[in-house]
Amino acid sequence: MIIRRWQEEEIKEALETMRVVMLVGARQTGKTTLAKYIVSDDCVYRTLDDLSALEAAKADPMNFVKHNKKTMIIDEIQRVPELILAIKKVVDENPGDYGKYLITGSANIMALPTVKESLAGRVAKIRLRPFTYGEIISNPPKFLQRLKNRDFIDNNGSDKKKTLELAFKGGFPEAINKSKPKRWYMDYIEALVESDLRDIANIRRQDVLKRLIEVMSMYSSKFMDKKDIAGKLEINVQTLDEYLNILEKMYIIDKTYTWTKTDYQRIGKQSHIFLNDTGLMSSILNWNFENINLDADKTGKIIETYVYNQLVAQVDLDYYTSLYHYRDWEKHEIDFIIETENEVFGIDAKAGASTGRNDFKNLKWFSDKVPKDKKFTGVILYTGEQVLAFGDNMYLVPINNLWE
Repeated sequence: MIIRRWQEEEIKEALETMRVVMLVGARQTGKTTLAKYIVSDDCVYRTLDDLSALEAAKADPMNFVKHNKKTMIIDEIQRVPELILAIKKVVDENPGDYGKYLITGSANIMALPTVKESLAGRVAKIRLRPFTYGEIISNPPKFLQRLKNRDFIDNNGSDKKKTLELAFKGGFPEAINKSKPKRWYMDYIEALVESDLRDIANIRRQDVLKRLIEVMSMYSSKFMDKKDIAGKLEINVQTLDEYLNILEKMYIIDKTYTWTKTDYQRIGKQSHIFLNDTGLMSSILNWNFENINLDADKTGKIIETYVYNQLVAQVDLDYYTSLYHYRDWEKHEIDFIIETENEVFGIDAKAGASTGRNDFKNLKWFSDKVPKDKKFTGVILYTGEQVLAFGDNMYLVPINNLWE
């Protein structure tokens, strides 16, 4: 049975209105399965994971992209960046021919130095992440609408233990059905570093990159001390930044930027780093329920990362919605800031099943810094049972609202 993806309708619409649709995301997130499912009729499929196709594409990019079907699917296009220029030439000669190409990439191909053409005005770029839990249980994305309507629901059993179990399982399609997914995740990282990296960067120190992925797993949801990390890895900060950019181009890590739309002058500008999947994160760190359950820092880290993974997939679907975090020099910190055209929402994630009025102090402080033309709502997501209002548009909300 195919698990339906939230991006399905967006891709179908893009194929009707754009000449090229680019479906991007980390390896093994289901891009090929989704592309073939959506474009099942009148299409030609080529994958650059096939050695013969790879060599043909390199030898003659222009001839490789020619086809007489409605749509051509080209898988893993980052392996031959020269195909982008060939595609541009074809679609420029047929400007009204929509849905001509559906291309997938496991790296941000437009950020590669070898790509000289952006396809601006010709391409719709859509990211596919690992499964959210809402997708796994076949629920539509409702959380942003729940925020806007203040229409939250009580918990139906998603306590701390279950939430952690969901986080340990993660969302990579091949891993979610395995009883012991750790081996799959470790093989996944090994393949990325030893094989896929060659398509986007010349990395001499693969051992350092593997260690960096482990370090980023530890820092997921936290701020980084780059000098300390570079020292431990025995590299300079410039090299560290280059390696971090590579992991971001491969969609292994994400950055969330600081919300700065205020007159308050003491805002920090450092990005938050998140690993793209908590199953991958927990496998790298060898975490399970038994060895982190009583460690507040570790449970907080993995649940905040899990909330990010569930939240960002829904923000991706709304063009007019953006995701940030907030932190200033006076230690006011909010895990997530969601900004829409008319509203701002502050969201903190808590691993515990109980909380109190004092936990809202940063959200209440922040509400005074939001521009007056935008309404502010503060939310604490927790693993407890009930939706509770704390006045001044502040709500305590069970974590299952992210997927139900």
